[in-house]
Parts: sequence; structure tokens; C-alpha cells
Amino acid sequence: MEQNIVELDVRPILLAKQEPFQVIMETVEKLKPTDVFVMHATFNPTPLLNVMKSKGYANSVECKAEDHYVITFTREG
Repeated sequence: MEQNIVELDVRPILLAKQEPFQVIMETVEKLKPTDVFVMHATFNPTPLLNVMKSKGYANSVECKAEDHYVITFTREG
């Protein structure tokens, strides 16, 4: 099974003091079951992790710098 990595960097949206949730959800809606979703953010988005878990995604969070978190979402199961 081929895994496709879909990357989204919401840091520019966050730095512009805008809400990236809609852009994130639009990206998630387009994911195929085998896709891996990698998101770059300025903080650990704990509420989003819970939303994604309810949609069937496991996650791992890596802190690259004080203002750069890389969150990887994969479908559970």
C-alpha cells in the first residue's frame, strides 16, 4: 500500500493572527485512507489533536524549535 505524504504549513496563517482550522479541515477532507498528513504549526495544537482523534487519526508531535511543531497524523487501524 503506497503512502502519500500531504504537508500543510499553517505557521504563516498563525503568524498573521488568523485561524487556520478551516484550511486544515479542507485538507483533511481530501485525504485518502492511506495518506499521511504532516502539519507545521507554531505550537502544539492540543484541541486539534482531539478533533483528529475523533476522526480516526493517531498523531505524533515533534518540537523542532520553540515556534515550530511538526504534527504527523495517520489513520488508525
